[in-house]
Parts: sequence; structure tokens; C-alpha cells
Amino acid sequence: MNLIKLNATPSTNDYLKQLTVTDTLSDFTVVWADVQTQGKGQRGAKWVTQEAKNLTFSIFIGNSKLHIHDIFTLNVIVSNAIITALHDLNLTNIWVKWPNDILSYNKKIAGILIENTISASGKVKSIIGIGINIDQTNFDAFPQASSIFKQYDIKVDKEQLLLRIVDIIKNKINHLPIITEDEWIFYHRYLFRKDQLSVFEDMNGTTFNGVIKQVNRSGQLQVELTNHDLKEYNLKDIKLIY
Repeated sequence: MNLIKLNATPSTNDYLKQLTVTDTLSDFTVVWADVQTQGKGQRGAKWVTQEAKNLTFSIFIGNSKLHIHDIFTLNVIVSNAIITALHDLNLTNIWVKWPNDILSYNKKIAGILIENTISASGKVKSIIGIGINIDQTNFDAFPQASSIFKQYDIKVDKEQLLLRIVDIIKNKINHLPIITEDEWIFYHRYLFRKDQLSVFEDMNGTTFNGVIKQVNRSGQLQVELTNHDLKEYNLKDIKLIY
């Protein structure tokens, strides 16, 4: 693993993208920044970190064994890797909120943004951005967010956590496609509010009730509606209100 440590950068994902233009990167090149000033999340959300209090890093993978049609499996693998690493710290009630927010109880403590480039030949290159709230305690502007310290009152070695997560992801990628089914089973075991009646909001702002059944291999959320119809939703179609 090639680890590049920065004091600050607008975005570790963007930094890695720029490196891929000028350099030939080895798989699992990692960029880690103490401060990420323009971090990005799903749906165009910003990921803002207090100086040196959280863990923000990105991983480059250029030789994944994943095919285009099952690219969401990478989201599953990365989510599972973070959950496993947090379990190693004896943290409880860790969940993945579709598609790949990591929750402690019902508070977001980590997020994932994977950006893929697909060549004409079908080769997939991925940059995996991961942000984990470690020591931050002020979330006044983000009431649904929290940190490991705030939730569990423990101090975490950020570098050791980074190395553990990267090692888990590397091991899983190297054992594809043999472990693919196991990864999906694990993801669904910790899928937030699976098989529970929940409230959703569609793109028009309309709320409705439904029960999360699973996530399909294309990454769509399957929800059983109150009339017992099973409907599949893409990322921008709905959001879970809780």
C-alpha cells in the first residue's frame, strides 16, 4: 500500500483523480488528509471535517475483478469493511443505511463516495472516498450526525483504523468473485431498518410508508408498500426519513 499523507486538501477523491492523470498508480494507493475542505457525499452533499478530528481518505483500485453489471458490489464490500473494522473496536449497533452511510444506532458516523471510471473495454477503475467522524463533538448544523467519541466515549487511533479498513477491502477484492454472496448476506444483516415499517420521501416531497426488504444487485432499494406491492427505487428516487 502506498500511503500519501496530507495536512489539507479540498477533496481526497479529487486529489487521487489528478494523480491518475499524471502518474501510474498501484492498486490501493491511499490519500489521507487531516482536513478536507470540500469533501463530497452522496446526492451532492458536503462532508466537512474539523481539523485533525476525523478520518478522511481515498483508495485507488484500478484492477478490480468486478464487472460493470455488479459494480454496486464494491459499495457493499466497502460498507462491510467499515462495519467489520468498527466491530473490531467493540462498537455496538452499527448499521449501513442504504446505499452506504454507516450509522451508530440512528446517527451517521461515516460515509462513502465511490467514483468509477469505465473504459470502452469495460475495465473499471474506482476511487473510494471514506469519511469517518472520530473525535468531533459539535454537530449543531448536522443533527443526524455524530462521532465515535460522542457515541461511545472512546479514543480511536485514526491511522490504525485506516490501515485496518484498507487491509479488509484489499483482502475482499483479492477473493472476488468467490466471496461475493457472503458479502451481500453480511450487508443485508446490518441493513438499517430492514423488515421494519419506515417512512420515506419521494422526489416530489411526498411521504409514504413501506418496509425495506433488500437491496438488489444493481443497488436499488426494494420496498414493500402498504398495499403489498414490491417496488424498486434508485438512489435519487427516495430517501429514508426513519
